Amino acid sequence: MRKLVLSTQRNMVNKMNSVKGALKSKSGEGFVDTAVKILMSVVIGALVLSGLYLLFKDTVLPTLVQRITEMFNFKG
Repeated sequence: MRKLVLSTQRNMVNKMNSVKGALKSKSGEGFVDTAVKILMSVVIGALVLSGLYLLFKDTVLPTLVQRITEMFNFKG
């Protein structure tokens, strides 16, 4: 019986230490980092698309322009 109690106690201490280690860990990625990455990718994509418009002096994605026009000219 004593061995069972000591074994259970050791297991609980080990689990507690692993939980403490996980909570103290500073590694990982935060929400702010992810938001900044998403914002950067959207801005860079918009810059690339505007650069293509300036380079070709024409509509690069005609179906996109048509869909946006249809969406805002909705007369339902």
